[in-house]
Amino acid sequence: MSLFAALRLPREILFGKGQRHALPAVAARLGKRALICTDSRFAETGAFAEIRAALEAAGIEVLVHDRVQPDVPRDTVAVCADEARGFGPDMVIGVGGGSCLDMAKCTALLLSHGGALQDYYGEFKVPGPVLPIIAVPTTAGTGSEVTPVAVISDPDRTLKVGISSPHLIATVAICDPELTMTCPRGLTAIAGADALTHAIEAFTASRRVADPDLAQQHVFVGKSALTDHFALLAIQLLGRSLERAFHDGSDESARADVMMGALAAGCAFGTAGTAAAHAVQYPAGALTHTPHGLGVATMLPYVMNYNRFAATPEMAAIAKALGLDDAGRSETEMAEAAIAEVSRLFAAIGITPTLAGLGLAADKLDWTAEQALGIGRLIKNNPRSLDLAAMRRLVQAAYDGDLAASAQ
Repeated sequence: MSLFAALRLPREILFGKGQRHALPAVAARLGKRALICTDSRFAETGAFAEIRAALEAAGIEVLVHDRVQPDVPRDTVAVCADEARGFGPDMVIGVGGGSCLDMAKCTALLLSHGGALQDYYGEFKVPGPVLPIIAVPTTAGTGSEVTPVAVISDPDRTLKVGISSPHLIATVAICDPELTMTCPRGLTAIAGADALTHAIEAFTASRRVADPDLAQQHVFVGKSALTDHFALLAIQLLGRSLERAFHDGSDESARADVMMGALAAGCAFGTAGTAAAHAVQYPAGALTHTPHGLGVATMLPYVMNYNRFAATPEMAAIAKALGLDDAGRSETEMAEAAIAEVSRLFAAIGITPTLAGLGLAADKLDWTAEQALGIGRLIKNNPRSLDLAAMRRLVQAAYDGDLAASAQ
C-alpha cells in the first residue's frame, strides 16, 4: 500500500502548564492591536484580567468583545466585526470554549474579506488568508484551536452550518491546561466525550485513494498514517484520564491529559473528518437543543457497533489504546470490548445513553435519519456505507437504547 497523507495545522502549537503567559510575546510578533473574543463568564475571571493586563503591558492595544454566545448565532458575528472595524485589529484572539474560538475565526474572516457570513458556508469558499488568529482554549473538547472549521447557527436554517477552509486554521494555538481547572464537571464530561468521539471517528474514517486533487477539493480527506497517530494518542490520553478529570477537577495530570487528548483529536479530525455520529447529531441537536458533544457521544457506541464489521482492525486498535488487555482475545473480541469500554466510560461520566433520553421525539426519527444521510461530507467518511433504511435503523436503535440492533 502506498502511503498518502494530508495534514493542516497551525503554524505553532504551544502546550503545557503556564503556556498562556507566552501570549504577549506571540501576539507582539503579529502586531500591536488585538481584538479578543470571549464570553461574559470568562471575561469576569481573574485569569482573563491577567491575560488582558499582560497584553497591554507588552504594548498591545486591546479591544474586548465579551458577548460570545453558545453555538455562535450568525448575526452576532457581523456585530462583532462591525464593532472592530474602526479599531483596526492586527489579529484576533479567541479565548474560551469552542464558540469563542469559532467567533474569532468568523470575525477574522469578515474583517478580512467582507460580505455576509453565509457567503462562505461550505468548503473552500474563503478566498484567501484572514487576519492572524490566536486560539487560547479554556475547555478541552472541540479541538477548534487546530481545525479548519467554524460552526455557527443560522436562524434561517434548522441545522447548524459549517465554514471549512484551511484559511481558518489559527496561526498559533496556546493550550494551557491550567485554564481548564475550573471547568464544571458537566462541561468536562461533554467536552471530553466530544474529543473522544472526534478521535474514534477520525481513526475509523474511510481511507481515500491517493488522488492529488483530493486535498485540493475537500477539507476532510479521510484517515491516513498521520491522522491515525494523533487519533490513537487522543484515545489513549482520554481513555486513561477523562473519568479522573470528571471526578476530580483539581487533578492537574488528568486535566493535562484531557486537554492534550482534545488537541490531538482536533489534529486528527481536522484533516480526516468525522462521520455518522456527527451526522445524526446535527438534526438531533437542532430538535433537542442539546450540547453538540453530548449528542455525538450518545450516538458513538451505536455508530461504532454499526461500523464494527467494516473496521474490525481499527476497533481492536482502539481497544488497545483504551488500555484493554488483548491477551487471548481475537480482533473481533477486542472490537467488541472497545465498544463496551466506550459505553462504560460514557455512562461513568453521565452521558445520556439514548436519543430518547436527549428528548428526541419518536415522530421525528424519520426526519432525523433523512437529514443525517444528507450531510454528505460526513456520510462519505463512514467506513460502512449507509442508505436511508440503514440510517433509519441506526437512529431507531439509538432511540431505543438497543445496541445490538445498531449492527444490522
